[in-house]
Amino acid sequence: MAFYPGALVTRVFSLPELESAPCDAPKAKVLIGEKAMELSACEEENFRLSDSARIPEGADRKTVRTICKQVLYRLLVRLCGHTLPWGTLTGIRPTKIARVMLSQGASEEEAVRYMEQEMLCSPEKTALSLEIARRELGLLNRLDYDGGYSIYLGIPFCPTTCAYCSFTSYPISRYAGQVDAYLDCLEKELNYTAQAFSSRKLNTIYFGGGTPTTLLPEQLNRLLSMITERFDLEFLREWTVEAGRPDSITAEKLAVLKQYPVSRISINPQTMKEETLRRIGRRHSVQQVIDAFRLARGMGFDNINMDMIVGLPDETAADVEHTLKQILELMPDSLTVHSLAVKRTARLNLNREEFEDSTSFNSLELMDLTAKYADRMNLHPYYLYRQKNMTGNLENVGYAASGKEGLYNILIMEEVQPIVALGAGAVTKGVWGDRIERCENVKDIDSYLARIDEMIDRKRKLFGN
Repeated sequence: MAFYPGALVTRVFSLPELESAPCDAPKAKVLIGEKAMELSACEEENFRLSDSARIPEGADRKTVRTICKQVLYRLLVRLCGHTLPWGTLTGIRPTKIARVMLSQGASEEEAVRYMEQEMLCSPEKTALSLEIARRELGLLNRLDYDGGYSIYLGIPFCPTTCAYCSFTSYPISRYAGQVDAYLDCLEKELNYTAQAFSSRKLNTIYFGGGTPTTLLPEQLNRLLSMITERFDLEFLREWTVEAGRPDSITAEKLAVLKQYPVSRISINPQTMKEETLRRIGRRHSVQQVIDAFRLARGMGFDNINMDMIVGLPDETAADVEHTLKQILELMPDSLTVHSLAVKRTARLNLNREEFEDSTSFNSLELMDLTAKYADRMNLHPYYLYRQKNMTGNLENVGYAASGKEGLYNILIMEEVQPIVALGAGAVTKGVWGDRIERCENVKDIDSYLARIDEMIDRKRKLFGN
């Protein structure tokens, strides 16, 4: 699918049929659109392409999987005539490979050799992974892995739902009457968390969604006060509030945030092209982005992140550079560059006919361009992750000024301490060394309100308290 984005990949043979197939039969057949690729263990001449590799006797599952992926990758490279920047890597956390190797005493040369020779990553992406891994280690080593934890709190309401969005998000206009009941349920989850984790150090808090600043000022104040009244913030290193939609930001709401130890906010344009904003359902203007950013700066917010997306419908390289130039003028403290990933539940996927004449474009050159503009803003790469169905099979990269890195972003990717997630659709993550387990809250608002006690019980079972 990485080599043939958007194409239908069909499995032809079932496993029992493969096991009973004669030696001269293809051992696997992959249909990609109208093209067919056959892989043969016998390497008969009548097969268009073949490749093989020796699997060591007694090899573990990981080794077998790695070798099989390498064989398939080499065949696809020959069939398609190009490589992938991340080689055989399909997971969402490529930098975790380098970070874990370095933290376990491997040299940088060993990490490079593993990523380039085993994972077949390009030298450029390997170097980026190593740079980020070094920076993450420096930041994470200041945290208490065993005794610390973080909180994610989801507000699943937005002014409108963007066409690319697959998060738990609902139009605030339809749910305004249920917000107070939703806050009541969050209060129950916070009460549980404060009691269950009273012996641990709270390191980071992240308010996401949705858009937390869709709440009214008094609702926002109520929610923030729940935190300060119930939790010891002595070891808090970061408190982020997503104010991602500029059409949700007012001076009154920002004033509420300033009353509390909120240290980081996001104001996200995604693009600075008016036509694209309308097309993806943002329903705010470029000027509103600029005004919201300057308002926050003027009120004393000194750690502001901005998000942008590369690969939005019909945007060209010139459009991307226009967005970067506008962001450069504002000089945010961090910039997160996303490669568009169309998820199953996003409107871009559900309503394909609406966007069937659109094109989505991303490339190594465009991602290099975003890196150059980040450098002009004195921002360095500090975290990275990947998703399925990303345009260009590339990545999302967070850039930040020194001391303004988003610690929660690193923690959610590197999985070194528990993250207790509250709210509809939130996913809690328990971490016990190499063992990681999750439990999810239901996404539907009405179900969340009706089943809040069950959501808390799920966490009790996960953490044993």
